[in-house]
Amino acid sequence: MRSCRVALTEQAGYLYAAAALRIGYGFLYFVFLLREFPHRDEIWGPGSPWTPALANELFVQTGWSSILTLYPGRLYFETCYALAIVTSLLFMLGWRTRAVSVAFAVIVASFHARTIFMTDGGDNLILLMSLYLCLTACGRRWSLDARRRRLHSSAASAGLPAPAEIASVRHQLGTTRRHLVTLIHNCGMLVIAAQICLLYGAAGLYKVQGSFWGDGTALHYALNIDLFRPWPALSQMVDRQTIFIAVAGYLTVLLQVAFPCLLFSRLKYVLLPMLLGMHLGIAVLMGLPYFSAAMIVADAVFLPDRFYTSVARFLRRKGGQEADGKPGAATPAQSSLLPSQPRSADMGQNPLGPTGTDRRFATGSAPPP
Repeated sequence: MRSCRVALTEQAGYLYAAAALRIGYGFLYFVFLLREFPHRDEIWGPGSPWTPALANELFVQTGWSSILTLYPGRLYFETCYALAIVTSLLFMLGWRTRAVSVAFAVIVASFHARTIFMTDGGDNLILLMSLYLCLTACGRRWSLDARRRRLHSSAASAGLPAPAEIASVRHQLGTTRRHLVTLIHNCGMLVIAAQICLLYGAAGLYKVQGSFWGDGTALHYALNIDLFRPWPALSQMVDRQTIFIAVAGYLTVLLQVAFPCLLFSRLKYVLLPMLLGMHLGIAVLMGLPYFSAAMIVADAVFLPDRFYTSVARFLRRKGGQEADGKPGAATPAQSSLLPSQPRSADMGQNPLGPTGTDRRFATGSAPPP
């Protein structure tokens, strides 16, 4: 019991995974808002067929709310849209993450509720993740906040120490705050992991109930839906591979059902790349890149911190090797083959240098008197 309490209150886990979720979803929503910028008025603005009045009528029934319907003016909408873009960018960079994460959740919920009939699974997942990330310490790694804390800690260590009484009170308050923040962070990460497991498990069990997934023809019908065929020729080419279609259908159901059960084993390192391939296939063949990207980012929660640190060390080592291997840089083996350069005193004795007319000095024989 004590070890469990210590793990929940004193050891913040999966900090790099939380940072990956923050960067991934901040970037996705930033790109999403930029992509829909030419169509913002038709989707969320005053010119939308789903008017603010209709949205407010629906809010009475559903309990939703949106900052976009507080004022009907165009200037107000354009200001909200610009603030949404800036908030997504700041959330991705990790600037004042505690406050910006709440603002990001409000932005995502407001845009989601404004035109709720135009959303899909990717929007729903990003909405849930934006709410859960408010509970996590997602700004501890790979963020501007982490850089600012490092600078402040170095400056504080160089300052004068505080009196003993004040230092004791600060230490107790800091310890209490740290335990509370760690507990909330760990609970938030557990909720995120449980949400993804529930999503995969429910999707797999729902597929098992249908006859199309049981006889291996579900993907055949999915590839022949005109609404989800961005490249009909590619869909037809894949559809001709009947054995591949059947195996992919059974494997999809098996992955989704087995993933929550094999989450705490080493097999997850095999399942995660397979899920990545599945989502990439959905993005390309069915034209759902936003949903697939949201799921790929969500899968990052199951990778431990040692995975991210190992990848970072590998990239730094690889970058160092590439820098050492540049054409202008000489390796130790190459530098030993280069001829030694003459000293300034030798150059003064022989102004012509080693490339002059005295061939004996150039070939290593004794210099002229």
